[in-house]
Amino acid sequence: MTHGTKTSPGSASLSERFARAVTDWVGSSQAFVVAVAALVLWALTGPLFRFSDSWQLVINTGTTIVTFLMVFLIQRFQNKDAHALHLKLNEIVAALQGASNRLINVEDLSEAEVAALHRHYQTLVVMAKRDENIAQSHSVEEAQRRHTRKGRA
Repeated sequence: MTHGTKTSPGSASLSERFARAVTDWVGSSQAFVVAVAALVLWALTGPLFRFSDSWQLVINTGTTIVTFLMVFLIQRFQNKDAHALHLKLNEIVAALQGASNRLINVEDLSEAEVAALHRHYQTLVVMAKRDENIAQSHSVEEAQRRHTRKGRA
């Protein structure tokens, strides 16, 4: 996909369209009503089946299978949505003058590198709190230089 173009709905694979449809439906009020109705129906049939082990096995097996499948389906779309969000944020960082390009694809850094960046920006927060003009925006490096100059004055 090139910058500024959209893919058509038909470009997604059949499995992707199916997974999206299932995900959208499962997150709906109708799906919740169906799930509650299934549980009520199951509970009402308890006396009919004398609350047998087989009767209990039906709900246990059904919920286990649904849960198993939903874990993968939900994770798939969380991954896709997170990736899309990261791409959008990368575009914003790349486009904004003065924004640190170190933050592009920051999600790909190691935990130690992310922790180092976090400390870097914590320093900026401390410096920003000392600034008289709360609307002032600057990089950590610029803030360090200004802070050092202020200390000498």
